[in-house]
Amino acid sequence: MEYYTLKNGVQMPKIGYGTYKIPPFEACDAVRSAIEVGYRHIDTASFYENEVGVGKAIRESCVSRDEIFLTTKLWTNINSYDNAITATKLSLERLHTSYLDLVLIHWPTPYNAEVWRAMEDMYNGGLIRAIGVSNFKQHHIEELLSTAKISPMVNQVELHPYFQQNMLRKYCKELDIQVEAWSPLLRGGLFLDTVLNELAIKYNKSIAQIVLRFLIQEDISVIPKTVDIYRMRENINIFNFRIEDNDMDKIRALNRDIRYYGDPDKYGF
Repeated sequence: MEYYTLKNGVQMPKIGYGTYKIPPFEACDAVRSAIEVGYRHIDTASFYENEVGVGKAIRESCVSRDEIFLTTKLWTNINSYDNAITATKLSLERLHTSYLDLVLIHWPTPYNAEVWRAMEDMYNGGLIRAIGVSNFKQHHIEELLSTAKISPMVNQVELHPYFQQNMLRKYCKELDIQVEAWSPLLRGGLFLDTVLNELAIKYNKSIAQIVLRFLIQEDISVIPKTVDIYRMRENINIFNFRIEDNDMDKIRALNRDIRYYGDPDKYGF
């Protein structure tokens, strides 16, 4: 496994296992399989309603807790300092763990400043190893930084070859904020792309492997989601090849700069 080092020195695996839309009754088996395959970063959220299964899988795995990088997120209904503390402690209970490796504000809301203040205090108190945001545009980060004492360490956003978020990535890099891609495979929407098909044939890899490798070479962490163990293995098997520079340019040229999912300026509000 390869890692990115966050600005506070914490190491985060370059690839994680996403659990969005995995039902509670399937989460334990799916996460257990992901850990067996080799994933060491598990991404969940209170909104997914599967934290109990995720925590159970981690406890029942043959891997010690300190080898797992565990992320969860605070939903948009968290609207105060106290609510943020309570919600995080409830996540800790559901996940059956004494600490979290990363906690994110799931979507920007009018309550970011108070929620972030609570996250800073929990970080300083050792309850959380790293704190960050999700679905934040540049202006959301700038607004947060106007009151924050600690800058976000991660920004998890929609990001894939058709929506590469170049300006946001440049801004985050200047602030040493690690960008992380959710829906890196556009939920299968990339699998008919001609350029990606040609590159998959050239490198003798799947389109998913080409896309995930591309993003990692762009210094973006990825959290693909699948409950199929064959695809779990395929997705994580991306560290034994490198995409050539001219082929990276071909994938960069696929950018349509079109957002396919919720607009953070509307969704969290």
